[in-house]
Amino acid sequence: MTENRIYLSSPHMGGDELKYIQEAFDTNWIAPLGPNVNAFEQELAEFVGSKGGAALSSGTAAIHLALRLLNVGQGDRVFCSSLTFIASANPILYQGAEPVFIDSEPESWNMSPDALEQAFVDAANEEKLPKAVIVVNLYGQSADMDKVIEICDRYGVPVIEDAAESLGATYKGKASGTFGKYGIYSFNGNKIITTSGGGMLVSDDVEALKKARFWATQARDQARHYQHSEIGYNYRMSNVVAGIGRGQLKVLDERVRVKREIFERYVEAFKNVKGFDFMPEPSYGRSTRWLTTLTIDPEKCGFSRDDMIDALAAENIEARPVWKPLHLQPVFEGCSYYPHSGDESVSDRLFEYGVCLPSGTNMTIDEQERVIECIRKLMMK
Repeated sequence: MTENRIYLSSPHMGGDELKYIQEAFDTNWIAPLGPNVNAFEQELAEFVGSKGGAALSSGTAAIHLALRLLNVGQGDRVFCSSLTFIASANPILYQGAEPVFIDSEPESWNMSPDALEQAFVDAANEEKLPKAVIVVNLYGQSADMDKVIEICDRYGVPVIEDAAESLGATYKGKASGTFGKYGIYSFNGNKIITTSGGGMLVSDDVEALKKARFWATQARDQARHYQHSEIGYNYRMSNVVAGIGRGQLKVLDERVRVKREIFERYVEAFKNVKGFDFMPEPSYGRSTRWLTTLTIDPEKCGFSRDDMIDALAAENIEARPVWKPLHLQPVFEGCSYYPHSGDESVSDRLFEYGVCLPSGTNMTIDEQERVIECIRKLMMK
């Protein structure tokens, strides 16, 4: 008999979600907007310490609106982390702009300030600075935001902080996602909290958020009839799923605690294995450990990252490689890329050797032991 599947990170309800969903049904607020949307925006903004939020249909929509708020358009350049999911960069193309990809640094796996600095030097020499920089906080961990912000401020370029994977993380005690002009969060099904799908744009610029909400509701003018003077989008979060988000937000701190415990159990199990290097946590911040990730050196341990994924799959356990860098994606062929140093592309190495292990907060200790034992069996072959 095949054992139950262990997923990478599946949704985990906390219990209060149904209360808010029921309120939406009882009051007939089933239409896209309503009290849950307004409350979720306020509650999440308060949680992270931002002045406001706009609840949207996805994190991708939030990035898109942030770029539009920054007047990114045809022919502009936007610098973007390379080691990330494609949703971080697709909105650049929506606006007709050109992405320039920035490598990671080994200390955090996030945007390399060295590579970012070189990209700015070249852009300044060409007299074509980017309109924005999208810095991604990978796998629940903040980039070195002081260094990134200092470089961007020096050139007068605003930052969009893609915190889709890092809600609940901190950098020097401040919430991830609140350092740039705009921050974005995702509530996709695999994130640390979920609304099944959805996202949030946060900012201290409350007037800009009003504009984002206007665009996100098809840019409908204040008129008796349907009138539209600008292009808009169907990007607003529904009142029903916002209720899920309100319930999920109540358990976020607990989810972070459990994610970190899962990470520590993996580290304890494999701390003496040569060739296993877990994603480091710089002293400047506290990661959520959204996904437990590590690199595997096949010359030291005798098997590859793909061997591990295949062995786990044979036991009905889901594992995945780390993100394929965007500068290696066919859709971005020909785009510029700045490595961490002249002879080292950190994101290429992380992709070649990196793996994400099951990290769901609803995974039992016995299930995690099953993952660990499967890897141990592979080590003994």
